[in-house]
Amino acid sequence: MKHRMSNTGLFLAGLLAFVLMPLAASAEALPDLGGRKVVVVTENAYPPLQFVDPRTGERKGWEYDAMDEIAKRLNFAVEYRNASWDVMIQAVADGQYDIGMDGITINDERKAKIDFSAPYMRSEQFMLVRADETRFTDAGSFAAFSDGLIGAQPGTTPFYTTVYSVLDGNEQNPRIKLFETFGATILALISGDIDAVLTDGTAGEGYVESSGGGLKMIGGPLGSEDFGFIFAKGSDLIAPVNAAIADMKADGTLEKLTVKWFRDYKMGE
Repeated sequence: MKHRMSNTGLFLAGLLAFVLMPLAASAEALPDLGGRKVVVVTENAYPPLQFVDPRTGERKGWEYDAMDEIAKRLNFAVEYRNASWDVMIQAVADGQYDIGMDGITINDERKAKIDFSAPYMRSEQFMLVRADETRFTDAGSFAAFSDGLIGAQPGTTPFYTTVYSVLDGNEQNPRIKLFETFGATILALISGDIDAVLTDGTAGEGYVESSGGGLKMIGGPLGSEDFGFIFAKGSDLIAPVNAAIADMKADGTLEKLTVKWFRDYKMGE
């Protein structure tokens, strides 16, 4: 008998398969950056990739652990900064920061402005709703539910997937409510101001776990996306960081981080 996996199981299985893929580029000896300072910017609003622990104020998450390990292997001193999503890509492109990390989907439009690292994670998108939601069960039935409202950050992959894969292709569709941060969409969902949020399994699992039974993910995946770190065009950090990512895939470090943050992790613990 075949057993159907849960959304969590499907996401974790796919993610583990991705980080275990062999890379021929895995380096025998990694570059040594001689202790240089590297400024890394993030939003701290995308658990469990990166967030601020509300109890301690400590910055935590998969991306922090991964970047700290990359810094250790390449011998650079990482300095973390915070910026909002709507300015982050341009700020990195302008050289205000050396690296950006925010669960940023690799796509051709962004490649015109900045350079990406090799993918460090693959994710799939699902609909995040309140746990008692029964009016719709997937993207198709949500589209047919004309009173339903969905929240999104403008310019993000979930926004464009909402527009073109869930709704009617109209970027000004009044059923889409725009928010400055992903966290704000979650608060609006919990309070009942909107009815759904489109999120990759990465953030969605973190919010489901931390909601105390208040949220759930529904429907099948609406497409896969690869995440990468971002750099100004032609940055001399790209090749070293790619070598470190390859090394961390080869020795199982990325797999261990995935288990830590997506299987064993619960927000607030």
